[in-house]
Amino acid sequence: MAAFLVRLELPDRPGALGAVASRIGAVRGDVVSVEIIRRRDGRALDEFVVELPDAELVPLLLVEIAEVDGVTVDTVHPVAAGVTDQRLDAYDTAAAILEERTTHGVLAALASRTRHELDASWVAIIDSEDQLVMAAAGQPPAAPWLAAHLRASNRKPSETGDIAWVHLAAWDLTLLVGRPAWPFGARDRIRLASLARLADARWVDLSERESRLSHPSHSG
Repeated sequence: MAAFLVRLELPDRPGALGAVASRIGAVRGDVVSVEIIRRRDGRALDEFVVELPDAELVPLLLVEIAEVDGVTVDTVHPVAAGVTDQRLDAYDTAAAILEERTTHGVLAALASRTRHELDASWVAIIDSEDQLVMAAAGQPPAAPWLAAHLRASNRKPSETGDIAWVHLAAWDLTLLVGRPAWPFGARDRIRLASLARLADARWVDLSERESRLSHPSHSG
């Protein structure tokens, strides 16, 4: 089986989802999940995770979907990590970060879990001032290139593109994610912001723990 994420724009009306699902079934595809990304001006942007018996059926799948009136395909890409449950992913990520007892461990877990959750090609956590990579997953570009990218974007995340990033305020670091085959959407950036908040909260926990351990009353 091969899994694909298919992002579609379709009329926001009763029966539209069912018509798309029927076309997917016509090529022996199985709709694993559907997520509504946006609803506006009578149109909806939805993401379907579809399992196909064979990856070679993708062109036929797109032909079938195009037969549904008013539907356009935005993007299609293979789901490298396979079909996962995003709710369980969130719990697993929280557990992985909370189980770490060192700052390096937290950053390494954050990089690994971010790559998994966003199905990214690479993740890097950098100190842009010193141009150092503090943790990474996959094969990100070199730190100087990443720091230059941040400067070029004026430290303001864009709404589109194949590189997304978020500032880790408590750490004074930046988390960057690359996914060349599939541009990041608004939903991805919301998840990225949530991951940053989790990491920042863990920094506070570690700092308070270190403070308690170093306090003279602890040694007594």
